[in-house]
Amino acid sequence: MKKLLVAFLAGIFLIGANLFANDTKGLNVILTSKDAQTQQMAMVLSMMTLKQGKEVKMTLCSSAGDLAVKGKKSVVLKPMDKSPKMMLKAIMKKGAQIQVCPLYLPNANLKEDVLLDGITVAKPPKVAASLLDSNYSTLSY
Repeated sequence: MKKLLVAFLAGIFLIGANLFANDTKGLNVILTSKDAQTQQMAMVLSMMTLKQGKEVKMTLCSSAGDLAVKGKKSVVLKPMDKSPKMMLKAIMKKGAQIQVCPLYLPNANLKEDVLLDGITVAKPPKVAASLLDSNYSTLSY
């Protein structure tokens, strides 16, 4: 019964992603959650958006910034047997723009060179402009 409920909820989320992605240029994702299942849902919806030919702009803040750091592990989850970090790398290969909040690195006592290749530090004016752009839907986790 639990598997059926999870599959049903995943289907609802994917249908929702399909509905909003078709009417927009893309998706802004603000991810702060440390919870692996929440991170994975953000990655799954981002992947579905990319597969529909739309853009994804993701900003990782707080604990979610750890996904951007070389060598940091994330939990492998069922049913895909992939971790949020594995999915992050996959959406990057598909063209997603990934950045970390400018507060993340200094407050984690890290330098920019620890970031995975292709991940940059966000510029607040650009993030704000994207969030205010009505051609993009925004999800925050």
